[in-house]
Amino acid sequence: MNLVIVESPAKSYTIKKYLGKDYEILASYGHVRDLPKKELGVDVEKDFDPKYIIPPKSRRAISAIKDKAKDAKIVYLATDHDREGEAISWHVVQACGLQDQKIKRITFTEITKNAILDAVKNPREIDQDLVNAQQARRILDRLVGYKLSPFLWKKITAGLSAGRVQSIAVRLIVDREREIKNFVPKIYFVVLAELSKNKKNFTTKLTAIDGKPIEDEILASKKDVDKIVDEAKKEKWLVDKVAAEDKLRFPFPPFTTSTLQQSANYGLGFTSKKTMKLAQDLYEAGKITYMRTDSSNLSWLAVNSVRKFIEAEYGKRYLSDKAINYKTKSKGAQEAHEAIRPTYIETKPEELKIKTVTPDHTKLYEMIRNRTIACQMKPMEYQEINVEVKAGKYTFSTQGRKIKFDGFTSLTPIKFPEIELPILKAKDNLKLESIKNEEKQTQPPARYSEPTLIKVLEKEGIGRPSTYVPIISTIQQRGYVFLQNRFFYPQEIGEMVTDLLVENFPDIVNIKFTANVEEEFDSIAEGKLKWTAMLRKFYDPFIANINTKNKTVEKSKEFNQKIAKKCPKCQSELIMRVGKFGKFIACTSYPKCKYTENIVEKSNYKCPKCKEGDVVTRHGKGGRRFWGCNKYPKCDYINFTGPLPADISKIKNQKSKIQIKNKK
Repeated sequence: MNLVIVESPAKSYTIKKYLGKDYEILASYGHVRDLPKKELGVDVEKDFDPKYIIPPKSRRAISAIKDKAKDAKIVYLATDHDREGEAISWHVVQACGLQDQKIKRITFTEITKNAILDAVKNPREIDQDLVNAQQARRILDRLVGYKLSPFLWKKITAGLSAGRVQSIAVRLIVDREREIKNFVPKIYFVVLAELSKNKKNFTTKLTAIDGKPIEDEILASKKDVDKIVDEAKKEKWLVDKVAAEDKLRFPFPPFTTSTLQQSANYGLGFTSKKTMKLAQDLYEAGKITYMRTDSSNLSWLAVNSVRKFIEAEYGKRYLSDKAINYKTKSKGAQEAHEAIRPTYIETKPEELKIKTVTPDHTKLYEMIRNRTIACQMKPMEYQEINVEVKAGKYTFSTQGRKIKFDGFTSLTPIKFPEIELPILKAKDNLKLESIKNEEKQTQPPARYSEPTLIKVLEKEGIGRPSTYVPIISTIQQRGYVFLQNRFFYPQEIGEMVTDLLVENFPDIVNIKFTANVEEEFDSIAEGKLKWTAMLRKFYDPFIANINTKNKTVEKSKEFNQKIAKKCPKCQSELIMRVGKFGKFIACTSYPKCKYTENIVEKSNYKCPKCKEGDVVTRHGKGGRRFWGCNKYPKCDYINFTGPLPADISKIKNQKSKIQIKNKK
C-alpha cells in the first residue's frame, strides 16, 4: 500500500478515482503545525528558530497519517505546488515523524488522470528553499505583529494590531479617502454641436480654436464659452477631414488569481473570498487548474486543445492564425505556473458535475472556460472613422465606429457599441441643428473596491496570489476599514493607526520597501538568499526603532479621556476608548465591570420617516456601517447608502433586523 497526503478531503476523493486500490489517500486538512498564538514563538537570538506546535484541530489528522504511514511502502506528499503547499508537506513530515520513511514529493496543476499518473512517475524531494521562503514570510509577519502591536496599545488603545502587508492596504484606503476629502472640483464647460446631413443627426464636440487643440478644463469661463457659441452659430459648417482606419481589439489573457477575482466581482458580483472558495471547489473536483497563480501562461497541450475546440465549434475563421502566448505583467510572476483554465475544455457549464454544484459554481466555471477559449480566437475587427468639422476658426470633432468582424467577442461580449454616422466626405455642407455648452466639474479619484485594491496590490508587487483574500478579510475584521456599496472607507481607528505608523515606522507602510521584501522572499525560494540573513537584516533596525519610539512617542490624548459622569452600573469613572467601530465609553474598572456606551455620530439630516428623530451612524454585524433614526425602536428607519435620506417610498414598510442597544 502507498500513502498519498493531500490538504482536503474533496481533493482526495478526486485523486482516489485515478490511483486505484493500491493507494490510500489521507487529508491533512491544511497546515498541521503553526506558531503558538499566545507567545512570539520565535527565538530571535538563535537564528530565528521557530517554535512550532500542533494545534488541537490537527491532532486527529496527524494521528491518522502516522498510523497509515507505518505500513506504507511510499508516502507521497501531494499538497499544492506553491510555497504554502511545500511547507505543509514539510510540516507533515516533521509532525508525523516520517523522516525515516520513503518520502516522495509530487505536484500537479490540475487534478486529471494524466496529471496525477505523470506526477507519481516523476516525484522529487521536498524543496527546502520553497519551505524556507514560506517560513521567512510567516516569521517576519509574526515579528511585525507581535512587536508592533504592543506599541499601538501603549500609544493609542488596547486591542489594536498591525500587519506588514495589511498596513499597506489600509494606508492606500486612508490616503485615497483623504484625496477625495481634500479634492477641490474645478468647473469647466464643453461645447457640443448637433449637426445633420441628409436628415441624419450626429453630435460633435469643440476640440480646437485657430487650429490649436484645447483641453476641457481650459474652457472655464462661462462668458468665453457663451461667446464661442454665439460666434459659431453664425459660421458656415463644413466637413474638414474624414479619416477611416481599420483597427483590432485583441482578446484578454487567460485568468490569473487577481484577474479572476476582479472579473468575478465586476461581472458576477462575487467577493474575492467567495470567488476563491468556488474556485477551490472546482479545482479539487478536477474541473479547473490550480487557482492560485500569477501567470498568464498556458501549456502547449492546453493551447492545442483549445485551438482544436475553436476550429470544431466556431470554425476556422474564428481561430487565431497562430497560437497566442501570454505573459503576465505583475512583479515576481512565476511563469513556470499556468493560468487558470478548465482541465477539459470540452466540458460545458451545464455538464459540470461536482459533489455540491451550485449555480455560482457554474457561473464561475463558465467565465473561466469562455476566457480560456477566447484567448486563442481572432481579434475583433472594426473601422474607426474620425471626423473634423470647421465652423470658422472653431474645430469640432466626432468619431464613428463600425464592427466588421466580432472575433472573440462572439464568446465574451464587451462594451464596445457601434457609433453610426451619416456618409461624410471633405467639404460637405452640414446643417447646424443646435449648439450648447454644458457645465462640468472635475471629479475626485474613486474609492477602492475589492477588485481595484487587488489590482494595485498586484501592480506594486505587494503580497502574492494566495494573500489577496486574507489581506482584504483582515483589514475589515480588525475594524480599520469597512465596505459600503462595494467601496472601502477607512474607520477613524484605521486613520489613527496609519498616521502613527507613517510617522514612526515609515518602512512598514512604504510600498517600495514592502515590494522589496516580497522580492527577497522570491530570492529565498530560488536559493539565492539565506532566509535567516534576510530576517536579521530586517529585524535589527526594526526592533531598535521600536525601542526608541516606545520612549519618545507620547500616548494619544484623543482617547483614554475621563468622562464627567459616573458609571451607572458600579459608580466607577468612565473613560473614552476606541474600538473597531470608532469611539465608545467604557468603565475604568474593566474587566470587573464591562459596562460600555456607544458614542453616536449625528448627521445633519432629520429622519425622513418619522420627521422627529435625527439620522445617526450605526454599525451592524461584521462592522458594516449604516444610518438609522435615533428614535429606534420607535422609528425603524434604516439606510445602507449614506447619511443622506433615501427615497421614503422604498423604506416605508422596511423593518430593521438589527438590534441597537448599549452593551452591558
